[in-house]
Amino acid sequence: MRMKCIRSLRELARILDVDQRIRRLCLVKRDENGYPRSVLSRFTHLVGAEALRLIVEEKVIWLLRRAGATEVDAVLDACFVKAWSIRDPEMNKMGLSDPDARVGRNGRGYGLGFKLHSSVEPKRILPLASLMAPANENEKRHAPSLVERTRNVLGRVDARLRKLIADSQYSSGKVRSLVDDAVIPYTSSQRGDGLRWLVPKLVLNGNN
Repeated sequence: MRMKCIRSLRELARILDVDQRIRRLCLVKRDENGYPRSVLSRFTHLVGAEALRLIVEEKVIWLLRRAGATEVDAVLDACFVKAWSIRDPEMNKMGLSDPDARVGRNGRGYGLGFKLHSSVEPKRILPLASLMAPANENEKRHAPSLVERTRNVLGRVDARLRKLIADSQYSSGKVRSLVDDAVIPYTSSQRGDGLRWLVPKLVLNGNN
């Protein structure tokens, strides 16, 4: 499952003009124009990243309560977000005006920026938690923190994290151990180990 990532305020402003679902989420009425990029930019700078995260979290908790959620699955994924910076000429893998940005994979190529790591409830396509990290850092590294944030949100509505769903970028014993049930395919280099683990388990269970 590949989640849609809005990568810039310009893209968000464009979507607000055409996507009725996003317009409703942003309380834009049918006969109103969407917020222009300048308004979105001022809002995010005035509010700040942490306060904005808490505002979104409160809305997510309200929606979970309204849905009466008790057991929730979470899809983990990460998308590339471009940094508004050029590369440092002396350190080519980091940003010049944005030194926190790093060169990492962007689709089939590479780019300077960040990765937005998210967990999403797939039934309602509801974002549960997120965190931003340099683009060169692997998904598995941030999975424990992302799952912890997800559990904190679910705990506020007395809901349980039932299952993790992710692609093979998250394939590791540590990530699978975070929950009782994880749907994460093995990488090509891990499949042999996975089969060696499954065969004795099937035998012990008396299955042929």
